[in-house]
Amino acid sequence: HSPLKVLYTRATLQLLHDHRLIVQNFTVQDGSTVVSPRGKETFNYLFSIKKFLQPGSYDLVGHVVYEMDGKVYRNVFHNGTIDVVEGGMFVKGETIFLSSLGLGLLGLVGMWAYTKVQEFIKKQRRSNKKVEIGTRTCSDASSNEWLQVSTEPCFLCNF
Repeated sequence: HSPLKVLYTRATLQLLHDHRLIVQNFTVQDGSTVVSPRGKETFNYLFSIKKFLQPGSYDLVGHVVYEMDGKVYRNVFHNGTIDVVEGGMFVKGETIFLSSLGLGLLGLVGMWAYTKVQEFIKKQRRSNKKVEIGTRTCSDASSNEWLQVSTEPCFLCNF
């Protein structure tokens, strides 16, 4: 066995169950470390996620590129699941947006319902007024004294 030379390390943040989709690439850290055949080496890798990354669970996948016997190799390993949470805010922006949208829609529905109720009330008021349609005959002229004296035609009875 010959010694191996670690060229660099890097990491990616990938979707939990689909490693074909990379969410974020982290910086490459140069290694330039020679490890003897029976030796062990630890590499620290510092990273920070993007500010606007959606909260959720992601896989941290590490990549170590090394050279041995003049050939370059790459070792990929899963380094665990990372839970990204939205921190520091009392109320999330998403919550404010969805609440405002809900209240706006509720207001529009309320205004629509109010106008429909007002239209219904107006129709009810109009239909409750009794409007006399047609004409009366002069047959009840004998019961009204003032009509008996009148010589006018019967059209006065139409009131």
